[in-house]
Amino acid sequence: MNRRNFLATIGGISFPSLLSAQYGKNAKAKNIIYVYLTGGISAQETWNPKPLVDPEFRGPFSAIPTKTDDLFFSENFQKLAKHTDKFSVIQSMTHGQAAHERGTEYMFTGYKPSAAIKYASIGSIISHELGVRNSLPPYVSVPNVQNEFSNSGFLSSQYNPFGLGSDPASPNFKVRDLSNGVSDRKRNLLELVDSKFKQETESDNVKAMDKFYDQAFDLMSSKKSIEAFDLSKESDSIKEKYGKTQAGQRLLISRRLIESGVRIVKVNYGSWDNHDNIKNSFDRQAPELDTALSALFDDLKERGLLDETIVVVTSEFGRTPKINKTGGRDHYPKVFSTIIGGAGIKNGTVYGSSGSLSMEVEENPVLPEDLFSTIFYLMGVESTKELMTSDLRPIQISKGSVIEALI
Repeated sequence: MNRRNFLATIGGISFPSLLSAQYGKNAKAKNIIYVYLTGGISAQETWNPKPLVDPEFRGPFSAIPTKTDDLFFSENFQKLAKHTDKFSVIQSMTHGQAAHERGTEYMFTGYKPSAAIKYASIGSIISHELGVRNSLPPYVSVPNVQNEFSNSGFLSSQYNPFGLGSDPASPNFKVRDLSNGVSDRKRNLLELVDSKFKQETESDNVKAMDKFYDQAFDLMSSKKSIEAFDLSKESDSIKEKYGKTQAGQRLLISRRLIESGVRIVKVNYGSWDNHDNIKNSFDRQAPELDTALSALFDDLKERGLLDETIVVVTSEFGRTPKINKTGGRDHYPKVFSTIIGGAGIKNGTVYGSSGSLSMEVEENPVLPEDLFSTIFYLMGVESTKELMTSDLRPIQISKGSVIEALI
Protein backbone atom coordinates (compact mmCIF):
# COMPACT_ATOMS: atom_id res chain seq x y z
CA MET A 1 0.00 0.00 0.00
CA ASN A 2 1.49 3.32 -1.08
CA ARG A 3 1.37 6.50 1.01
CA ARG A 4 -1.60 7.97 -0.86
CA ASN A 5 -3.75 4.85 -0.50
CA PHE A 6 -2.80 4.48 3.14
CA LEU A 7 -3.80 8.07 3.97
CA ALA A 8 -6.99 7.75 1.95
CA THR A 9 -7.94 4.66 3.91
CA ILE A 10 -7.26 6.05 7.37
CA GLY A 11 -8.80 9.39 6.34
CA GLY A 12 -12.02 7.66 5.41
CA ILE A 13 -12.34 8.59 1.74
CA SER A 14 -13.26 5.02 0.75
CA PHE A 15 -14.55 3.44 3.96
CA PRO A 16 -15.87 4.55 7.38
CA SER A 17 -13.15 4.16 9.97
CA LEU A 18 -13.34 1.57 12.71
CA LEU A 19 -13.62 4.42 15.18
CA SER A 20 -16.72 5.80 13.47
CA ALA A 21 -18.26 2.35 13.40
CA GLN A 22 -17.75 2.07 17.14
CA TYR A 23 -19.07 5.61 17.69
CA GLY A 24 -22.24 4.81 15.76
CA LYS A 25 -23.25 1.89 17.98
CA ASN A 26 -24.95 4.19 20.47
CA ALA A 27 -26.66 6.41 17.89
CA LYS A 28 -30.13 7.58 18.89
CA ALA A 29 -31.14 8.50 15.33
CA LYS A 30 -31.19 6.40 12.18
CA ASN A 31 -32.65 8.90 9.70
CA ILE A 32 -33.01 12.61 8.95
CA ILE A 33 -35.59 14.64 7.09
CA TYR A 34 -34.02 18.03 6.40
CA VAL A 35 -36.72 20.48 5.28
CA TYR A 36 -35.19 23.52 3.61
CA LEU A 37 -37.32 26.64 3.09
CA THR A 38 -35.51 28.43 0.29
CA GLY A 39 -35.08 32.19 0.32
CA GLY A 40 -34.75 32.94 4.03
CA ILE A 41 -38.06 32.43 5.81
CA SER A 42 -39.11 34.99 8.41
CA ALA A 43 -39.09 33.88 12.06
CA GLN A 44 -41.60 36.61 12.91
CA GLU A 45 -44.17 35.06 10.56
CA THR A 46 -43.42 31.48 11.63
CA TRP A 47 -41.98 30.12 14.90
CA ASN A 48 -40.98 33.29 16.77
CA PRO A 49 -43.56 36.08 16.40
CA LYS A 50 -43.32 39.30 18.38
CA PRO A 51 -46.96 40.10 19.26
CA LEU A 52 -46.30 42.87 21.81
CA VAL A 53 -44.29 45.23 19.62
CA ASP A 54 -45.37 47.98 17.22
CA PRO A 55 -47.01 46.88 13.93
CA GLU A 56 -43.97 47.89 11.88
CA PHE A 57 -42.02 45.21 13.75
CA ARG A 58 -44.85 42.79 14.51
CA GLY A 59 -45.92 42.40 10.89
CA PRO A 60 -49.34 41.54 9.43
CA PHE A 61 -50.16 38.42 11.49
CA SER A 62 -51.20 37.64 15.05
CA ALA A 63 -49.53 35.18 17.42
CA ILE A 64 -51.18 32.05 18.79
CA PRO A 65 -50.29 29.81 21.76
CA THR A 66 -48.84 26.36 21.16
CA LYS A 67 -48.82 23.11 23.10
CA THR A 68 -45.51 24.21 24.65
CA ASP A 69 -45.54 26.68 27.55
CA ASP A 70 -44.26 30.15 26.66
CA LEU A 71 -43.93 29.28 22.96
CA PHE A 72 -46.04 31.18 20.45
CA PHE A 73 -46.35 30.66 16.70
CA SER A 74 -47.63 32.92 13.99
CA GLU A 75 -51.31 32.37 13.22
CA ASN A 76 -50.13 30.92 9.90
CA PHE A 77 -49.29 27.65 11.69
CA GLN A 78 -52.35 26.75 13.72
CA LYS A 79 -52.08 23.02 12.96
CA LEU A 80 -48.37 22.76 13.70
CA ALA A 81 -48.90 24.63 16.97
CA LYS A 82 -50.75 21.55 18.24
CA HIS A 83 -47.68 19.34 17.69
CA THR A 84 -44.92 21.27 19.48
CA ASP A 85 -44.57 18.44 21.98
CA LYS A 86 -42.90 16.51 19.14
CA PHE A 87 -40.07 18.98 18.46
CA SER A 88 -38.14 21.94 19.83
CA VAL A 89 -37.55 25.41 18.45
CA ILE A 90 -34.13 27.05 18.33
CA GLN A 91 -34.80 30.80 18.41
CA SER A 92 -31.15 31.84 18.41
CA MET A 93 -29.69 30.63 15.10
CA THR A 94 -27.11 33.09 13.81
CA HIS A 95 -24.34 33.61 11.27
CA GLY A 96 -22.87 36.43 9.18
CA GLN A 97 -23.70 35.39 5.60
CA ALA A 98 -26.34 37.75 4.14
CA ALA A 99 -26.20 36.52 0.51
CA HIS A 100 -28.44 33.61 -0.49
CA GLU A 101 -25.67 31.46 -1.98
CA ARG A 102 -23.32 31.94 0.98
CA GLY A 103 -26.07 31.40 3.54
CA THR A 104 -27.24 28.28 1.74
CA GLU A 105 -23.73 26.85 1.56
CA TYR A 106 -23.28 27.45 5.30
CA MET A 107 -26.62 25.82 6.16
CA PHE A 108 -25.93 22.81 3.90
CA THR A 109 -22.34 22.15 4.97
CA GLY A 110 -21.89 23.62 8.45
CA TYR A 111 -18.85 25.52 7.18
CA LYS A 112 -18.44 29.18 6.26
CA PRO A 113 -18.01 29.49 2.49
CA SER A 114 -14.41 29.36 1.33
CA ALA A 115 -12.76 30.07 -2.01
CA ALA A 116 -10.12 27.45 -1.23
CA ILE A 117 -12.34 24.40 -0.76
CA LYS A 118 -15.79 23.06 -1.56
CA TYR A 119 -17.14 21.53 1.63
CA ALA A 120 -19.34 18.44 1.63
CA SER A 121 -23.04 18.75 2.39
CA ILE A 122 -24.50 17.14 5.50
CA GLY A 123 -26.18 14.53 3.29
CA SER A 124 -22.92 13.58 1.61
CA ILE A 125 -21.13 13.28 4.96
CA ILE A 126 -23.85 10.98 6.30
CA SER A 127 -23.81 8.99 3.06
CA HIS A 128 -20.03 8.64 3.32
CA GLU A 129 -19.97 7.67 6.99
CA LEU A 130 -23.03 5.43 7.24
CA GLY A 131 -23.37 4.03 3.73
CA VAL A 132 -26.13 2.23 1.84
CA ARG A 133 -29.04 0.58 3.63
CA ASN A 134 -31.63 -1.75 2.04
CA SER A 135 -30.15 -1.17 -1.44
CA LEU A 136 -31.45 2.41 -1.39
CA PRO A 137 -29.40 5.55 -1.99
CA PRO A 138 -28.44 6.89 1.44
CA TYR A 139 -29.01 10.52 0.41
CA VAL A 140 -32.05 11.65 -1.60
CA SER A 141 -33.00 15.19 -2.62
CA VAL A 142 -36.69 16.01 -3.13
CA PRO A 143 -37.80 16.96 -5.72
CA ASN A 144 -34.42 17.65 -7.36
CA VAL A 145 -30.82 18.32 -6.40
CA GLN A 146 -31.21 21.97 -5.49
CA ASN A 147 -27.73 23.33 -6.20
CA GLU A 148 -24.02 22.57 -5.97
CA PHE A 149 -24.05 23.06 -2.19
CA SER A 150 -26.17 19.90 -1.87
CA ASN A 151 -23.31 17.87 -3.32
CA SER A 152 -20.28 16.02 -2.04
CA GLY A 153 -17.74 18.85 -2.28
CA PHE A 154 -14.25 17.53 -1.58
CA LEU A 155 -15.56 13.98 -1.17
CA SER A 156 -15.92 11.53 -4.02
CA SER A 157 -18.85 12.22 -6.36
CA GLN A 158 -20.34 8.84 -5.42
CA TYR A 159 -21.67 10.60 -2.30
CA ASN A 160 -23.76 13.09 -4.27
CA PRO A 161 -27.53 13.04 -3.67
CA PHE A 162 -30.01 11.10 -5.76
CA GLY A 163 -32.54 13.56 -7.17
CA LEU A 164 -36.06 12.44 -8.07
CA GLY A 165 -36.11 14.48 -11.27
CA SER A 166 -39.85 15.04 -10.85
CA ASP A 167 -42.18 16.61 -8.31
CA PRO A 168 -44.19 14.08 -6.25
CA ALA A 169 -47.18 16.44 -6.45
CA SER A 170 -47.27 16.34 -10.25
CA PRO A 171 -49.85 14.14 -12.06
CA ASN A 172 -48.55 10.64 -12.86
CA PHE A 173 -45.41 11.23 -10.83
CA LYS A 174 -42.53 8.88 -11.67
CA VAL A 175 -38.90 8.98 -10.64
CA ARG A 176 -37.07 9.63 -13.88
CA ASP A 177 -34.17 7.21 -13.46
CA LEU A 178 -36.41 4.40 -12.22
CA SER A 179 -39.24 4.62 -14.73
CA ASN A 180 -37.21 3.33 -17.67
CA GLY A 181 -35.68 0.37 -15.85
CA VAL A 182 -32.42 -1.21 -16.97
CA SER A 183 -31.66 -4.34 -18.98
CA ASP A 184 -28.59 -6.55 -19.04
CA ARG A 185 -28.07 -5.47 -22.65
CA LYS A 186 -27.89 -1.80 -21.65
CA ARG A 187 -25.50 -2.57 -18.85
CA ASN A 188 -23.24 -4.65 -21.10
CA LEU A 189 -23.24 -1.90 -23.72
CA LEU A 190 -22.21 0.71 -21.14
CA GLU A 191 -19.39 -1.52 -19.91
CA LEU A 192 -18.19 -2.10 -23.48
CA VAL A 193 -18.08 1.61 -24.31
CA ASP A 194 -16.53 2.42 -20.95
CA SER A 195 -13.83 -0.24 -20.83
CA LYS A 196 -11.27 1.39 -23.13
CA PHE A 197 -11.64 4.72 -21.36
CA LYS A 198 -11.10 3.09 -17.96
CA GLN A 199 -8.05 1.24 -19.23
CA GLU A 200 -6.42 4.48 -20.33
CA THR A 201 -7.52 6.66 -17.42
CA GLU A 202 -6.81 6.10 -13.74
CA SER A 203 -8.28 8.65 -11.36
CA ASP A 204 -10.41 8.84 -8.24
CA ASN A 205 -13.22 10.48 -10.22
CA VAL A 206 -13.41 7.62 -12.72
CA LYS A 207 -13.52 5.05 -9.92
CA ALA A 208 -16.15 7.10 -8.11
CA MET A 209 -18.38 7.26 -11.17
CA ASP A 210 -17.92 3.52 -11.68
CA LYS A 211 -19.17 2.98 -8.13
CA PHE A 212 -22.01 5.47 -8.74
CA TYR A 213 -23.21 3.55 -11.82
CA ASP A 214 -23.00 0.22 -9.99
CA GLN A 215 -25.24 1.60 -7.25
CA ALA A 216 -27.62 3.09 -9.83
CA PHE A 217 -27.99 -0.25 -11.61
CA ASP A 218 -28.67 -1.99 -8.28
CA LEU A 219 -31.28 0.63 -7.44
CA MET A 220 -33.05 0.43 -10.79
CA SER A 221 -33.19 -3.36 -10.74
CA SER A 222 -34.47 -3.73 -7.18
CA LYS A 223 -38.23 -4.11 -6.80
CA LYS A 224 -38.08 -3.02 -3.16
CA SER A 225 -36.14 0.10 -4.06
CA ILE A 226 -38.55 1.05 -6.83
CA GLU A 227 -41.53 0.60 -4.50
CA ALA A 228 -39.99 2.97 -1.96
CA PHE A 229 -40.48 5.79 -4.47
CA ASP A 230 -44.00 4.71 -5.47
CA LEU A 231 -46.58 7.05 -3.95
CA SER A 232 -49.42 4.98 -5.40
CA LYS A 233 -48.79 2.57 -2.52
CA GLU A 234 -50.04 5.24 -0.10
CA SER A 235 -53.74 5.45 0.71
CA ASP A 236 -55.77 8.41 -0.46
CA SER A 237 -56.54 9.29 3.15
CA ILE A 238 -52.82 9.64 3.93
CA LYS A 239 -52.32 11.80 0.85
CA GLU A 240 -55.19 14.00 1.97
CA LYS A 241 -53.76 14.23 5.48
CA TYR A 242 -50.48 15.63 4.15
CA GLY A 243 -52.28 17.66 1.50
CA LYS A 244 -52.26 16.99 -2.23
CA THR A 245 -49.89 19.89 -2.64
CA GLN A 246 -46.18 20.37 -3.30
CA ALA A 247 -45.38 20.57 0.41
CA GLY A 248 -47.65 17.67 1.30
CA GLN A 249 -46.51 15.16 -1.29
CA ARG A 250 -42.83 16.05 -0.91
CA LEU A 251 -42.99 15.38 2.82
CA LEU A 252 -45.06 12.24 2.32
CA ILE A 253 -42.51 10.68 -0.02
CA SER A 254 -39.78 11.73 2.43
CA ARG A 255 -41.46 9.71 5.18
CA ARG A 256 -41.84 6.81 2.78
CA LEU A 257 -38.16 6.93 1.84
CA ILE A 258 -36.74 7.01 5.37
CA GLU A 259 -39.16 4.24 6.33
CA SER A 260 -37.71 2.16 3.50
CA GLY A 261 -34.05 2.74 4.35
CA VAL A 262 -32.86 6.09 3.00
CA ARG A 263 -30.71 7.74 5.67
CA ILE A 264 -31.24 11.42 4.85
CA VAL A 265 -33.86 13.13 2.71
CA LYS A 266 -33.43 16.81 1.94
CA VAL A 267 -36.71 18.46 0.99
CA ASN A 268 -36.99 21.84 -0.67
CA TYR A 269 -40.26 23.78 -0.53
CA GLY A 270 -41.41 27.28 -1.36
CA SER A 271 -39.85 30.64 -2.13
CA TRP A 272 -39.51 32.78 0.99
CA ASP A 273 -37.39 35.71 -0.22
CA ASN A 274 -40.10 38.16 0.81
CA HIS A 275 -38.71 41.63 0.18
CA ASP A 276 -42.22 42.72 -0.86
CA ASN A 277 -45.72 41.94 0.40
CA ILE A 278 -44.83 39.29 2.93
CA LYS A 279 -48.50 38.85 3.81
CA ASN A 280 -49.41 37.67 0.32
CA SER A 281 -46.51 35.20 0.27
CA PHE A 282 -47.53 33.60 3.57
CA ASP A 283 -51.23 33.60 2.71
CA ARG A 284 -50.32 31.60 -0.40
CA GLN A 285 -47.64 29.21 0.90
CA ALA A 286 -48.05 28.80 4.65
CA PRO A 287 -51.29 26.75 4.65
CA GLU A 288 -49.61 24.00 2.57
CA LEU A 289 -46.57 23.98 4.81
CA ASP A 290 -48.62 24.03 8.02
CA THR A 291 -50.72 21.04 6.93
CA ALA A 292 -47.74 19.08 5.63
CA LEU A 293 -45.46 19.58 8.64
CA SER A 294 -48.19 18.79 11.17
CA ALA A 295 -49.05 15.62 9.22
CA LEU A 296 -45.39 14.61 9.04
CA PHE A 297 -44.83 14.84 12.79
CA ASP A 298 -48.13 13.11 13.52
CA ASP A 299 -47.49 10.35 10.98
CA LEU A 300 -43.93 9.72 12.17
CA LYS A 301 -45.18 9.48 15.76
CA GLU A 302 -48.00 7.08 14.89
CA ARG A 303 -45.66 4.79 12.95
CA GLY A 304 -42.99 4.74 15.67
CA LEU A 305 -40.56 6.51 13.36
CA LEU A 306 -40.16 9.75 15.29
CA ASP A 307 -38.04 7.99 17.90
CA GLU A 308 -35.46 7.20 15.22
CA THR A 309 -35.85 10.16 12.85
CA ILE A 310 -34.53 13.71 13.24
CA VAL A 311 -36.67 16.34 11.54
CA VAL A 312 -35.08 19.72 10.84
CA VAL A 313 -36.95 22.70 9.36
CA THR A 314 -34.70 25.63 8.52
CA SER A 315 -33.61 28.22 5.97
CA GLU A 316 -30.46 30.08 4.91
CA PHE A 317 -31.15 33.05 7.22
CA GLY A 318 -33.97 35.15 8.64
CA ARG A 319 -35.55 38.50 7.81
CA THR A 320 -35.13 42.03 9.15
CA PRO A 321 -36.93 42.96 12.36
CA LYS A 322 -38.73 45.87 10.72
CA ILE A 323 -41.21 45.69 7.84
CA ASN A 324 -39.87 47.73 4.91
CA LYS A 325 -41.68 50.29 2.70
CA THR A 326 -42.98 47.61 0.33
CA GLY A 327 -44.47 45.45 3.07
CA GLY A 328 -41.67 42.91 3.18
CA ARG A 329 -38.59 42.06 5.18
CA ASP A 330 -35.01 41.97 3.91
CA HIS A 331 -32.11 39.55 4.50
CA TYR A 332 -31.03 39.19 8.13
CA PRO A 333 -28.59 36.45 9.18
CA LYS A 334 -28.00 37.80 12.70
CA VAL A 335 -30.92 35.88 14.19
CA PHE A 336 -33.42 33.32 12.88
CA SER A 337 -35.28 30.20 14.03
CA THR A 338 -35.04 26.49 13.30
CA ILE A 339 -37.23 23.54 14.23
CA ILE A 340 -35.52 20.32 15.30
CA GLY A 341 -37.30 17.29 16.68
CA GLY A 342 -37.44 13.54 16.87
CA ALA A 343 -34.81 11.02 17.83
CA GLY A 344 -32.70 12.04 20.79
CA ILE A 345 -34.08 15.58 20.96
CA LYS A 346 -35.64 16.94 24.14
CA ASN A 347 -38.90 17.76 22.38
CA GLY A 348 -41.36 20.42 23.51
CA THR A 349 -38.71 22.97 24.48
CA VAL A 350 -37.40 26.35 23.34
CA TYR A 351 -33.66 26.96 23.08
CA GLY A 352 -32.15 30.43 22.97
CA SER A 353 -33.88 33.76 22.56
CA SER A 354 -33.86 36.64 20.12
CA GLY A 355 -34.75 39.68 22.20
CA SER A 356 -37.95 41.71 22.10
CA LEU A 357 -37.50 42.92 18.51
CA SER A 358 -35.44 40.06 17.01
CA MET A 359 -32.56 42.46 16.49
CA GLU A 360 -29.95 40.02 17.79
CA VAL A 361 -29.47 36.84 19.77
CA GLU A 362 -30.11 37.49 23.45
CA GLU A 363 -28.92 34.17 24.85
CA ASN A 364 -27.45 30.83 23.68
CA PRO A 365 -26.38 31.63 20.10
CA VAL A 366 -26.37 28.63 17.76
CA LEU A 367 -24.12 28.56 14.69
CA PRO A 368 -24.80 26.20 11.76
CA GLU A 369 -21.83 24.06 12.81
CA ASP A 370 -23.39 23.63 16.27
CA LEU A 371 -26.62 22.42 14.70
CA PHE A 372 -24.66 19.99 12.52
CA SER A 373 -22.50 18.70 15.36
CA THR A 374 -25.68 17.98 17.32
CA ILE A 375 -27.16 16.08 14.37
CA PHE A 376 -23.95 14.12 13.81
CA TYR A 377 -23.80 13.22 17.50
CA LEU A 378 -27.34 11.86 17.40
CA MET A 379 -26.59 9.94 14.20
CA GLY A 380 -23.48 8.35 15.67
CA VAL A 381 -21.09 10.19 13.37
CA GLU A 382 -17.89 11.40 15.01
CA SER A 383 -17.65 15.16 14.36
CA THR A 384 -13.95 15.35 15.19
CA LYS A 385 -13.00 12.76 12.58
CA GLU A 386 -10.91 14.13 9.72
CA LEU A 387 -11.57 13.27 6.08
CA MET A 388 -8.97 13.78 3.38
CA THR A 389 -9.37 15.91 0.27
CA SER A 390 -7.84 14.74 -3.02
CA ASP A 391 -4.72 16.78 -2.25
CA LEU A 392 -4.44 15.14 1.21
CA ARG A 393 -5.75 18.08 3.19
CA PRO A 394 -7.53 16.96 6.38
CA ILE A 395 -11.04 18.37 6.89
CA GLN A 396 -12.84 17.83 10.19
CA ILE A 397 -16.44 16.64 9.77
CA SER A 398 -17.75 19.46 11.97
CA LYS A 399 -16.14 22.02 14.24
CA GLY A 400 -19.28 22.96 16.18
CA SER A 401 -20.37 22.17 19.70
CA VAL A 402 -23.16 19.72 20.53
CA ILE A 403 -26.17 21.57 21.98
CA GLU A 404 -26.37 19.48 25.14
CA ALA A 405 -29.48 21.22 26.45
CA LEU A 406 -31.45 19.82 23.50
CA ILE A 407 -30.32 16.22 23.95
